[in-house]
Amino acid sequence: MNKPAFRTRIKFCGITRLSDALEAVRLGVDALGFVFYPPSPRNIEVEAAAEIMRQVPAFVSCVGLFVNSTQDQVQQVLQSTRIDTLQFHGNESVAECERYAKPYLKAVRMKADIDLQSVAAEYSSASALLLDSYEKGKPGGTGQAFDWARIPAGLSKPVILAGGLSTDNVAMAIEKVKPYAVDVSGGIELVIDQVQDKGIKDAAKMAAFVKEVVSA
Repeated sequence: MNKPAFRTRIKFCGITRLSDALEAVRLGVDALGFVFYPPSPRNIEVEAAAEIMRQVPAFVSCVGLFVNSTQDQVQQVLQSTRIDTLQFHGNESVAECERYAKPYLKAVRMKADIDLQSVAAEYSSASALLLDSYEKGKPGGTGQAFDWARIPAGLSKPVILAGGLSTDNVAMAIEKVKPYAVDVSGGIELVIDQVQDKGIKDAAKMAAFVKEVVSA
């Protein structure tokens, strides 16, 4: 029997509406990301996130995104929601990431001098490294892609590729990087009169993104 082909996992981040979450589930998305970072336009209140997560079925992971949050803030989310995985986008130490005894992702902003091999060794307990574009003053969600050639081959941790992905480039990204998963937020959001409605997903873009990933 032939070994089944590897399937690139898909995470939709910045979920703020139940309808978007349920459409993502219908499309077969593997994980939904909820942003618990008030400065972000995609921030969601804990109670609203909990209500959405209650209607997300089993085997779809709910991921909580934090940026240099206090222990109390993270614990509040964990106690109030069914978060499966934590995603740390700030300067959290290994000890801070591990203290909750939950699987975690460590986001890495691709600065010019970043050494991914060293980061992977330091955060060896992480489930994966989420690689995102670097823009000074922004912990993520820049909407810009970085040079994927900067990702070294043979990295010791699975790679979740983020940063400026859309239906236009995700197939190429998968071909070049062969990541464990891809993470998209802005690339599947609604645009009205050339203005992006951050946190509001576009059903057609969601479907098109999934189709591109599956076909890659």
